[in-house]
Amino acid sequence: MADNKNDYDYVAHGTVDFKDLPPLDSETNEIMHDELRTGVSLTVFYFIMIFSIPVLNWYFPAIAFKPIWGGMTVTWFITSIVMMAMAFIIAYIHTKLYEKRLAKYDHD
Repeated sequence: MADNKNDYDYVAHGTVDFKDLPPLDSETNEIMHDELRTGVSLTVFYFIMIFSIPVLNWYFPAIAFKPIWGGMTVTWFITSIVMMAMAFIIAYIHTKLYEKRLAKYDHD
């Protein structure tokens, strides 16, 4: 394996302009659109949850800064525990949808 990037002859291989590539076949195109739809939907949901924390802090400080366990506030509980669980759930949903999509298009 080469020690650094100078050991490779990048110029000899040239570059590929995406405009020169052939269009995707319909199956791959549909998979990519489904992946994009899933990713965008889950990202929007995650951002709504993340940006709800400052809203909670600003408009409902009595609830947000209420101590629950050993001085941990509701905001910190949501930010640490709930958001970590939500990240795992989002990853699980994305993986399951991806596996379902692969099974749908698997022709072997």
